[in-house]
Amino acid sequence: MSTATVPTSPAAERVAAAPFTSSYSTLSRAVREAGLLRRTYGYYLATAAALAVVLGGLVTAFVLLGDSWFQLLVAAGLGVVLTQLAFLAHEASHRQVFASGPVNDRVGRLLANAVVGISYSWWMTKHTRHHANPNHVGKDPDVANDTIVFTEEGAREHRGLLALVTRYQGWLFFPLLTLEGLNLHVTSVRSLLVGTRADRPVRVRELVTIAVRLAAYVTVLFWFLPLGLAFAFLGVQLAVFGVYMGASFAPNHKGMAMIPEGSKLDFLSKQVLTSRNIRGGGPMSVLMGGLNHQIEHHLFPSMPRPHLARARLIVREHCAELGLPYTETSLVRSYAIVVGYLNRVGLAARDPFDCPMRRTLRGY
Repeated sequence: MSTATVPTSPAAERVAAAPFTSSYSTLSRAVREAGLLRRTYGYYLATAAALAVVLGGLVTAFVLLGDSWFQLLVAAGLGVVLTQLAFLAHEASHRQVFASGPVNDRVGRLLANAVVGISYSWWMTKHTRHHANPNHVGKDPDVANDTIVFTEEGAREHRGLLALVTRYQGWLFFPLLTLEGLNLHVTSVRSLLVGTRADRPVRVRELVTIAVRLAAYVTVLFWFLPLGLAFAFLGVQLAVFGVYMGASFAPNHKGMAMIPEGSKLDFLSKQVLTSRNIRGGGPMSVLMGGLNHQIEHHLFPSMPRPHLARARLIVREHCAELGLPYTETSLVRSYAIVVGYLNRVGLAARDPFDCPMRRTLRGY
């Protein structure tokens, strides 16, 4: 699959040339008439209650275990629960949980800032830009140059150690995710330190909330656990959180069509061609927080998680009628695609005069 242009196949080329704006209106009407945009308060109440019970169990285990290396199992469990709570904050930010926007924001801000420890306003800004232009070079912050790059042009810009990482970034992707939890915390705090005078009150409130949460968390760890065990607990929790978050979001768009900078595409094509669904039914939806139905989530961001599976049937049939490619695969296969895609992009960071055969023959 090309990393520079969309479409990437003859079928997609026909799609890109066709206007589907009115077709999306038809699809949206069918989804609305099926009642799939109605709120599912019972589902989210049950989910929140279940997570609260598990979190309470982890806290109890933490207290009872005391000075024991079994605490690392508690740390791993905490990383999983915090990721699940981040999924709920994500859904609140999309207005999936409550009908009222302000209520969604209050709940999302509480979960993100006070529980997970990540800036809600930073996430909202970044994620809104992503939804508006997924995989669009120059517009989607999720494909902007960073340690991992998603375009050959970006790979060529890396020098030194970053270039070495880029060469093998596919294989390094999952190991690097162990640092993503720390990166999310640092980046969100850094984002709150800059901004305009108008958003200063919001930034200050979030900074204070995150600081209090962090201080309380670290104090409890280092008060109740020996120094080495406390550091190990924190490291395991952040690593599990980072890997779980990255492994849940990465399969959705990585390795799908990239939209070149300056290009235009209608809403339906843009969202479907750049998104990938993950098979697995209900259990996968719980595991990935509904992100396994990425196509439907991008087409209808405010749709509650329980309705995404039914919407999938409508959307898939609609795409088939239009000849619009609808991508769906297994979780393991999606990871293989992501790793392969990142390695292909990473080839651009390699010296074009560096012959692998020469290295083999010379032993270096």
